[in-house]
Amino acid sequence: MSLVLGIETSCDETAASVVRSGRHGDGPGEIVSNIVRSQIADHAPFGGVVPEIAARAHLQTLDGIIERAMAEAEATFQDLDAIAVTSGPGLAGGLIVGTMTARAIAAVHSKPLFTINHLEGHALTARLTDGVAFPYLLLLVSGGHTQILLVRGVGDYERWATTIDDALGEAFDKTAKLLGLPYPGGPQVEKAARKGDPKAFDFPRPLGGRETLDMSFSGLKTAVRKAALAEPERVDDICASFQTAVGDVLADRLTRAFERFKQEYSRPAALIVAGGVAANAYLRARLQTITQGKDWRWIAPPPNLCTDNAAMIAWAGVERLAANSIIEDEGIRPRWPLDPDAAQRLGSGKKGAKA
Repeated sequence: MSLVLGIETSCDETAASVVRSGRHGDGPGEIVSNIVRSQIADHAPFGGVVPEIAARAHLQTLDGIIERAMAEAEATFQDLDAIAVTSGPGLAGGLIVGTMTARAIAAVHSKPLFTINHLEGHALTARLTDGVAFPYLLLLVSGGHTQILLVRGVGDYERWATTIDDALGEAFDKTAKLLGLPYPGGPQVEKAARKGDPKAFDFPRPLGGRETLDMSFSGLKTAVRKAALAEPERVDDICASFQTAVGDVLADRLTRAFERFKQEYSRPAALIVAGGVAANAYLRARLQTITQGKDWRWIAPPPNLCTDNAAMIAWAGVERLAANSIIEDEGIRPRWPLDPDAAQRLGSGKKGAKA
């Protein structure tokens, strides 16, 4: 059983966690401590994350967050088997703060250092919580990424689909801004949608009916803008209709992805939903319905493990340690795809294709 300290500073959460492996070196594992300091209040006056403010906040608070995580775990640095830190993708300033701190701890205490892809942390979280076996499907939905991936093993990922324009979390945030909702936008859209009529507006389901797993959300965002200009008082109905359209798009693509998985593996698929948008209660329930009555397995980590956290980074370190797979420390990587060999998609979404 190994004990790993994880550090996460890729965006606007400063986090540290200590995680213990399962008895056989794989999942499920045990989260011994998990401390997250949100910066929402720091960025709210600006309506979004300001990179310079985020980096400064990480620098001011990270040492204390690590101390709290170690104290809660009742562990010393000598008790650790490794250090794991997010080195990309993310905001450069925050990544520098986390990686430099992790390097210092690893060097002083002679511990191996695992530089972790933030997306890999999301991809492997279900093995921490549920011990799910490889291979499985991953729907990764966050502020910067919307992808369907095949997860064959640690470090072995194949991207099956991406967004060709806006990431889903970005679409939620832009919808919130169009409607005058406060920051952070995604949870505010979900909250308003609970009071609205999901059938009030017939918003488009982008790329619907096409033989593709790729997604697009810019057209849906444009439809929301037109509705907001025409009937600005119907915020709740617009949010409910927007969220329903998103759920339909994801359900359609994942149903197709399930069939592809079954053809390639001749076995039922397990679907893991991860990333910040996976904390959305409506989408979690909507996607779970597509597996009902079928031999598909649906898994979504608890909401606090969908948003940015260090437990998933520590767990990725546990997995890398068990596989004896250390990624060479090449410094921070603000852009770091899980599947670097995936072809770019046509369309305006170059950032979605490269991220």
